[in-house]
Amino acid sequence: MSAALKDHEVVPDVVDSAPPHALTVKYGSLEICDGNVITPTHVFEEPTEITWPTEPNALYTLCMTDPDAPSRKDPKSREFLHWLLVNIPGCDLVKGEALAEYVGSGPPKGTGLHRYVFLAYKQPGPVTCDEPKMPNNSPDNRRKFSIRNFAAKYGMTLIGANFYLAEYDETSLKVHRQMGLIL
Repeated sequence: MSAALKDHEVVPDVVDSAPPHALTVKYGSLEICDGNVITPTHVFEEPTEITWPTEPNALYTLCMTDPDAPSRKDPKSREFLHWLLVNIPGCDLVKGEALAEYVGSGPPKGTGLHRYVFLAYKQPGPVTCDEPKMPNNSPDNRRKFSIRNFAAKYGMTLIGANFYLAEYDETSLKVHRQMGLIL
């Protein structure tokens, strides 16, 4: 995993170093693995499974981010936040608090492959965040998000990562409509 993160420049574009573990991320029977290419159609809905090594009574944060907004060649909106959950007991995502509701991949037409990065952080304890909550129908506060800065602000430790690559397909338009980016 750490080699793929470096080969695809997730390290250093998103995180400073590779974490000790790979996250298991599945969308039904489709598993995310070291930058495999997935279509936006397959990831429109939330993953069906995400796991990482946990410790008893520990709380975690999960993030999904796109460092290639609007494109990898011109990442002027790096990062675009797709999902952010905090105060997750173990890997029980439904018990976590959504700061940013899930939004599937929607790379714009002609922008090539984007990296979609999942990161899990161990929290030092419960966190009370002052960031605004982000519904899944608005891009507000999602552009230029920095998971690196967010994790540092709350004293979190990166424990796991995984990522996939995706480029435009028809579902990208559905995501853009959902977010109010086009009518």
